Amino acid sequence: MAVETYGQLAARLGIDLAAVGALTFAVYYPRHRRRDLVPAYLALNVALFSVVAALARVGAGGGVALGFGLFGVLSIIRLRSDSIQHEEVAYYFTTLVLGLLCALPHLPLALAGALAVLLLLVIHVADHPRLLSGTRRAVVTLDVVHADQDALRADLARRLGEPLSWTVQKVDFVRDLMVVDVRFRAPELSRPVKRRTRTTATPTTTTTTAPPSAPRSRTIPLPHPPAKETV
Repeated sequence: MAVETYGQLAARLGIDLAAVGALTFAVYYPRHRRRDLVPAYLALNVALFSVVAALARVGAGGGVALGFGLFGVLSIIRLRSDSIQHEEVAYYFTTLVLGLLCALPHLPLALAGALAVLLLLVIHVADHPRLLSGTRRAVVTLDVVHADQDALRADLARRLGEPLSWTVQKVDFVRDLMVVDVRFRAPELSRPVKRRTRTTATPTTTTTTAPPSAPRSRTIPLPHPPAKETV
């Protein structure tokens, strides 16, 4: 089969960039707000596209080289569960598949675009905030060791909500604590109660300050003239 022209390769690259851009900037980042994974997704997608597109132009042995090349590329990817959540791993593999689909040689452009749109729709619906929004997961460290499952369930219900399932990961009798991985149903938010504010009239003491009175005129008695003596 003939090797694809550069125009077809550019069209495939355009489809791939549009798909991974929509996945990263329209779906992933508005929901998870992790900027550190944005360049990782973009670089991984474009790097995989470049490797597949380059290996596809090898010639007759391109199929074998493509298989070994993909095996080598995917084997060096290390996903650490402590730094990447499970939903973010789904985005990781979606970027991989997008780069692989769009770079596959001799795959019709319409089919590549349709599969890319299908992947975007699946990840958009599967990671939608309203899908199973009442179910949560938390790793809780309790300051008490419960030997009874009913007591543990009651303690988890009091702290988190209705527990659906849990797994005890660690029990420390020395420090008297246990680590539990819990799946629980978030408690329903109660309707806000309008509080009526009762206004109590506080008697205000009004101090009336009398205007300063005019200074009293002080009358100084005048000395009377001595009485005239009659001779």
